[in-house]
Amino acid sequence: MSHSILIAGAGPCGSVLALYLAQRGIAVTLLEKHQSLPRDLRASTFHPPSLEMLHALGVAETMIAQGLVVDRYQYRDRKSGEVAEFNMGLIADETAFPFRLQLEQYEMTQIVNAKLREYPSATVLFGHEVLSATQNEHTVTVEVATPEGRKSFTTPFLIGTDGASSMVRKAAGIGFGGFTYDEKFLVVSTPFPLETAFDNLSYVNYISDPDEWCVVLRTEKLWRVLFPVSPKTPEEEAFVLSEAHVQARLQHLHARAEPYEIGHRTLYKVHQRVSETYYKGRIVLAGDACHINNPLGGMGMNGGIHDAYNLAGKLVEIIEGGAEHGERFAHYDRQRRELAVRFVQEHTISNKKLMESTDPDVQIKRQQMLMDTAADPVKARAFILERAMIHCVRDSLAVT
Repeated sequence: MSHSILIAGAGPCGSVLALYLAQRGIAVTLLEKHQSLPRDLRASTFHPPSLEMLHALGVAETMIAQGLVVDRYQYRDRKSGEVAEFNMGLIADETAFPFRLQLEQYEMTQIVNAKLREYPSATVLFGHEVLSATQNEHTVTVEVATPEGRKSFTTPFLIGTDGASSMVRKAAGIGFGGFTYDEKFLVVSTPFPLETAFDNLSYVNYISDPDEWCVVLRTEKLWRVLFPVSPKTPEEEAFVLSEAHVQARLQHLHARAEPYEIGHRTLYKVHQRVSETYYKGRIVLAGDACHINNPLGGMGMNGGIHDAYNLAGKLVEIIEGGAEHGERFAHYDRQRRELAVRFVQEHTISNKKLMESTDPDVQIKRQQMLMDTAADPVKARAFILERAMIHCVRDSLAVT
C-alpha cells in the first residue's frame, strides 16, 4: 500500500479525514486498533461549523435525523433560580445549522464509516495498531500489529488521529506540553426524564450551585450529567463510581423517592495539553493526538473535526496539485495550532473557571453577567458565535 495515505485511529477526526480524501479518489487506509468501532461514552455535541463540514461530506443530514437538535442552552443558578438562556436562532444568518446537534460520538463514526464503504479508494482495517514509525525523505515505514501478526506498511504520509496517548506522536518524537487537573469528571447517564424535574429545562445546561456545579445535557438516548470530583486514591475512585455515591449526586441534583436508573458511569482525567508541533516531516497529527482539553463547551471533538477537514484540504493540494508537503503542513500548523487551539484551550479553561467558583460574590456576578448578556440580542449573538466556534474556524482559515 505504498501509494495509500495511512491514518491511525478511526475516531471522528480520522474518519472525517479518510472520507474527505476517499471522496476525491485519493487512496487512504484507515487503521483502527480495536476489532470494531468503539461504542463508549465520549463527546456528544456537534457545533455549527462541524455540521457544515459534515454536510459537505454528505453525512450531516443522516446525523441530524438520528440526533437531537438543540437550538437553545442555559446557564442556571440553583441558589437564585435565575436562568440565562441563549437562543441560537440569533445566528441563523451566519450558518445553515443554527443549533447544536446532540449525538453520541460513536453514532457519528458509524455513519461516516458506512459512507466510507461507498468509495473503493478507502480501506478500513480493524485490529490494526501502530507500533512504531520511521521516515525518510520520501516515505514513512509503519510497523503495525495485526490479527495475522506484525506487518510493515509504507506510505507517503502517516496521519496520527489515534488519541491522547498517540503512538504516532510518540514515534515522531513530538512533545505534548500542558497540565492535568487535580480533579476528575464523573459522567453519569440516566433515562429519567429530567425535563420533568426542572421548569423549562433546555437540552444543554450549565448549572452553578453553592455546593457543586454540574453540566446536564440530553443526548439522543439519555440525559447525561457531569460532576467534578477529586478522588486521590484507587479506593476513593472506586467510591466515586459506586452506586451509593452516584445515586447521592443525582439525588442532590433532583430528589426523588426512587433510585435513578443508571445507563453509564465513567470517571476520567481532565487535561489541557497541546503538542509542540502538529507535524514532523511526513508525519502529521490531528485531533486528540495533538490537543486535549476539558469538555466544557464541547470543543474538543469539534476541534478535531476542524483539524481533519483543514488537513484533508492540504493533502489534496499535495497529492493532486503537486504542492510541497512541508509548506502545506507548516500552513496547517499555523492555522490549527497557533490560533485555533489557543482559542479552544483558552475558552475551555475560562468555561471551567466560569462554572467552578463557589464564592457567593463571584457566583452572583457571574450569573448577572450571563443574564445581562442573554437579555441583550447584540451581546447574546456575539456570545453564541464565539462559543459555537464559528469565529474560531473563520479566524483560523484567515491565517496565511
